[in-house]
Amino acid sequence: MHIVFPRYPQGLCKALTLSFDDGRLEDRRLVEMFNHYGVKGTFNLNSGILDENRIPQSEYPALYRGHEVASHTVTHPSIAHLNPEQAVQQILEDRRTLEHITKQQVHGFAYPNGSVSRELVRMLPAVGIHYGRTVNATHSYDLPENFLTWDPTCNYREGVVEHGREFAAWDKTKDLFLLYVWGHSYELPLDDGWNQMDQFLQIVSGRSDTWYATNGEIVDYLSAIRRLEFSADCDTVYNPSFHTCWLSVDGTVKSVPGGSEVSLF
Repeated sequence: MHIVFPRYPQGLCKALTLSFDDGRLEDRRLVEMFNHYGVKGTFNLNSGILDENRIPQSEYPALYRGHEVASHTVTHPSIAHLNPEQAVQQILEDRRTLEHITKQQVHGFAYPNGSVSRELVRMLPAVGIHYGRTVNATHSYDLPENFLTWDPTCNYREGVVEHGREFAAWDKTKDLFLLYVWGHSYELPLDDGWNQMDQFLQIVSGRSDTWYATNGEIVDYLSAIRRLEFSADCDTVYNPSFHTCWLSVDGTVKSVPGGSEVSLF
């Protein structure tokens, strides 16, 4: 029997993504670090909070270019405690404003204060949200079962350098693995945070075995992988999506271009 495993782009098994909330001024330095090391981040912004500690909205297009802007609600309430009408307004208005500013569609979301409920999770697809990030650290590199309740690996304050070293040495190849680090850039000036982040990025960046992607890119790609249609014998596969997908077929990496049917053997 043939063995077929999904792979990230270019046949990779490991991916790194980062997610930072609230759009504070420290994002400027953090984005500069990400760009220097060639990694990608998702920045979850509140379009209705415009104080002097926040990145001016006029800077969003240039500052976050090459990264992802996602919703964090308009005013950062504990959204699971709101009535459904208010919750919808908080997310839709934030999406609308962010899209007008960045000229990019916004389909990502981070739960403010980690506030989650089953009702809210069920509602998210109806307001155009493809994934929702929690604050519940797994300290593992497994993919989530449900991207609407996406638990990260760790907060950057939770042994991020050690996680970086472990992930860099990770050599398992029979599955897909993901290191997902989240946090708040305004906390980086505390407790040697900038130095810790720099050490972490030095360890995990520039590696040929790792895909560096935003949250949204990972969700879009894995959604395409999950839509692949295999024949009963698994000797052909059809890719109905736009994305090129990658597979390991008996240890050999094969690509499946979007809209094509490919023989695997």
